[in-house]
Amino acid sequence: MKILVIGSGGREHALVWALSQSDDAGANHQPPQLYGFPGSAAIHRIATRVQGVSDNSWEKLAEFAVREKIDLTLCGPEAPLATGIADLFRQKGLVFLGPSRAAAQLESSKVFAKEFMARHGIPTARFTAFEEFSAAERFLNHPVFPYPLVIKADGLAAGKGVAVCPNEAAARTFLEKIMVAHDFGAAGHRVVMEECLEGEELSFIALCDRNHFLSLPPAQDHKRLFQGDCGPNTGGMGAYSWDGLFSVEVYRAVEEKIIRPTLEGMAEEGNSYNGFLYAGIMVTARGPMVLEYNVRMGDPEAQPLLMRLHGSLAETFTRAATGNLHGATLDRNAHPAVCVVLAAEGYPEKPIQGDKITGLEEVREMEGVQIFHSGTILSPDGWETTGGRVLGITARGDSLHHACQKAYRAVDRIRFRGMQYRKDIGARGLAREDWR
Repeated sequence: MKILVIGSGGREHALVWALSQSDDAGANHQPPQLYGFPGSAAIHRIATRVQGVSDNSWEKLAEFAVREKIDLTLCGPEAPLATGIADLFRQKGLVFLGPSRAAAQLESSKVFAKEFMARHGIPTARFTAFEEFSAAERFLNHPVFPYPLVIKADGLAAGKGVAVCPNEAAARTFLEKIMVAHDFGAAGHRVVMEECLEGEELSFIALCDRNHFLSLPPAQDHKRLFQGDCGPNTGGMGAYSWDGLFSVEVYRAVEEKIIRPTLEGMAEEGNSYNGFLYAGIMVTARGPMVLEYNVRMGDPEAQPLLMRLHGSLAETFTRAATGNLHGATLDRNAHPAVCVVLAAEGYPEKPIQGDKITGLEEVREMEGVQIFHSGTILSPDGWETTGGRVLGITARGDSLHHACQKAYRAVDRIRFRGMQYRKDIGARGLAREDWR
């Protein structure tokens, strides 16, 4: 079986690693043959590099997939999905796991997502949307919702186009960044303003085939740069997956009140959903409510989740892509997993690149620990940093406490100049585990 994975970050490294560990042995008892585009030095140690196709040349990549008889294509990042790569591949008769351009609006447009949820009674925060700065500015003087107020750029902004504004001054400053300074480009053409929900966040990801879904284990992301959920929003400083994260009742409520109505609503509107559906959830006193949708696996949530999944992943992903998920299972390991992101100095605003990384070989000898590369290159002198989020150190343990210990023991062995990371990944779960 031939599988193409699109992307170059830690999530895609985790995907190719998980597929390489999969039980999907064909008639010749060989694991899937993996290809990576554009990939990275770390990904290409597992997956064959796609040659002769330049970045974002989706037509050429689809031609490569036809020529090489690729059996399944997965797309990690959201941007290609938002521009319709799934439609292009399917038009050429290729099997593709991921939503159409129309369905990807659940992530590519916050306005679309909020209005969709309102139409279908999916629980979410009250909101209003604006296309003009002057109208949005007037709203700040007399908001319908009390401060703190949540302001979101409508389009894709790499997880950084959202701010919780404690007062009018902060709201005005962030609104000007979006709609006047255009810090997020075209993503800031419109904004959403909504009430701030109180509770605990949950990352809930389901594998969907348009009509059916399989829920992945629950996970929790850590968006803020500093300990205690302080500092600016980032793409994610770490995540953990643990079955004790939330109760079975909350888990089932998300499935029945959010995931299932989302699939049914999208199908009803002619945008049947295929692929990974990520619902960012706030578990409130009123029950779980949607903060936002993503149309792919989260990063860094994918890293601990894929450490927990096993069995015939390629077969299950293919069944989802071909609308044949009913009756399928997704085997999970009962052991929790934790991912600690190591970020470059200056992240998230102006990350510094080109610093030498040491300690990787020592960590590779540790049992139950995987290093997933997000922003690295392999130079003649060894591994160097080339992105904001550099590595995702991911560990699985007998308990959440054990998994955290292993992850941070591994982190202690790695060095690069200006390395920054949070020391409290999984802390909320640890408090609950200790109480239990």
